[in-house]
Amino acid sequence: MAAKLTNSRKTPCELCPLRPLPHFREFTSEELDFVSDFKKGELTVDPGAIVLLEGARSAHLYTVLSGWAFRYKTLLDGRRQILNYVMPGDLVGLQGSITGEMQHSVEALSTVTLCVFERTQLHTLFSRYPSLAYDITWIAAREERILDEHLLSIGRRTAIERAAYLLAFLAQRAKALRMVEGRVVLPITQQHVADTLGLSIVHTNKTLKKLADRGAIVWRDRSCDVLDEEALKAVSGWEGLEEKSRPFI
Repeated sequence: MAAKLTNSRKTPCELCPLRPLPHFREFTSEELDFVSDFKKGELTVDPGAIVLLEGARSAHLYTVLSGWAFRYKTLLDGRRQILNYVMPGDLVGLQGSITGEMQHSVEALSTVTLCVFERTQLHTLFSRYPSLAYDITWIAAREERILDEHLLSIGRRTAIERAAYLLAFLAQRAKALRMVEGRVVLPITQQHVADTLGLSIVHTNKTLKKLADRGAIVWRDRSCDVLDEEALKAVSGWEGLEEKSRPFI
């Protein structure tokens, strides 16, 4: 499945649909002018397509404008570990911009639209716009904090606690980004859950059935309806993400 690059900016930064959301901080006029020039186009990626490949070098980095994706690593025998999920406002490809090549891959879960930025302009951002440079540092630190929680979940939570945590985490993020209307529908399969939690597909199926029996979720063919986010938090012992306003590029 091929990604399609649109050289013209379909969505002007001034009219970005993410900017009005209270989840994100506002740009100053000077920052907005720079980001508008920094953006070189948009990339449309079909579900199942690879956005970035582990070991590859890319001249670009991206901000997710819409859609769902996930970051993962693969062992030599093909076993996959999903590291985290990518949603609107998230920065993708920064690792490759700093280290020279990607240490993980990124795959689209749904149709994804990405804002495309030239990696070579990062130096200008850091040298002339310290507030935006701080934003990138903040984004990287936040990703580390989330990965800490994911590692704790895999290492110490039981199977049902892991599953409840993951679904509550994704539901909270989707609601904050207004990616859902009414009920929360997560576009993931049981295989995605298994690859995130480090469980077999059989164990994952049995675990999700326990959550469904409690009325917390309804599992469908290629999605999960979250019916009771608070119940999922209670099962996992997770209090949720404490964020008022976060930056994005």
